[in-house]
Amino acid sequence: MNWTDKTVLITGGTGSFGKKFTEIMLNEYQPKKLIIFSRDELKQHEMRVNGFEHESLRYFIGDVRDAARLRRAFNGVDVVVHAAAMKQVPACEYNPIEAVETNINGARNVIDAALDQGVQRVLAMSTDKATGPVNLYGATKLVSEKLFVQANAYRGERYPARFACVRYGNVVGSRGSVVPLFRKQRETGTLTITDDRMTRFWITLDQGVRFVINSLEIMHGGEVFVPKLPSMRLVDLARAMAPECEIKLIGIRPGEKLHEAMVTEDEGRHTVDAGDRYVILPPTSWWPRENWSNARHLADGFSYASDTNESWLDAQGILQMIDENEPEDGMPEPVIHQNGHTNGAVKVMG
Repeated sequence: MNWTDKTVLITGGTGSFGKKFTEIMLNEYQPKKLIIFSRDELKQHEMRVNGFEHESLRYFIGDVRDAARLRRAFNGVDVVVHAAAMKQVPACEYNPIEAVETNINGARNVIDAALDQGVQRVLAMSTDKATGPVNLYGATKLVSEKLFVQANAYRGERYPARFACVRYGNVVGSRGSVVPLFRKQRETGTLTITDDRMTRFWITLDQGVRFVINSLEIMHGGEVFVPKLPSMRLVDLARAMAPECEIKLIGIRPGEKLHEAMVTEDEGRHTVDAGDRYVILPPTSWWPRENWSNARHLADGFSYASDTNESWLDAQGILQMIDENEPEDGMPEPVIHQNGHTNGAVKVMG
């Protein structure tokens, strides 16, 4: 893709992912226009004053629940990254209708607007919690995935849009990460963990953004892209961050799993190994089977879960990931200059 002639829009663009996506897009890909679509004017203002100012940037107030606003925002847009969602498990459990309105109906609105406005490519952000979901957040994201995959059935001369999804695990450096919680608890001398058997997939914010950009470039439409990630035991993370602290087990919370999966055994039957990622292909009649014919098909019974993963982070790897991607509070935001380069004196945030 030649990004310099593309107009790109990201929903939920003021979040952790959106900021890193904006930084990398402007500094390395220089799109013709980059639109930040979000509902919070304060967060958009904070992005501006913290250095996210560029001649190709546009800030667009809107909510994915508002179909008419999305259609207006998507006018002339080539590429959409759909990152807007309710993401906190407890909030979704307590406010289920609101989670459905944003994560499911919002996804439908994004699809309809993309089809009607002639968008070329749409990539939706998903989560490992959509795999065999046990909480409402995961369930809404699974439905969202299904909507985006099936939207490719509309493709044709009138509707050129391609739709795909990216599914990955916990992000070091994102809002809501357990790392800031452990930092805060370290001052008290006690770190809380729900269960000492718990494992999770981990990815850095930078890795996540680059995976999304690359997936946009190689997508045919209909795929769910899953990166190959290392696993981490939560108790190992706590011990690495605060070896001097006591660890208190507080019990697993409602809607929480001991281990996460990113490809179930049933999905494995139509998943291929594409080197640095797994690609879940749609098991539908309209999918061109030749799209990923060069990728390796997986053995019967394949699944991809955090507790049976072959790749693990040790204590040194955990600390290195945190140091590189989770700077201390108070560090400045990246400064985006008109020439598309950051100020070398500024340490960019993860």
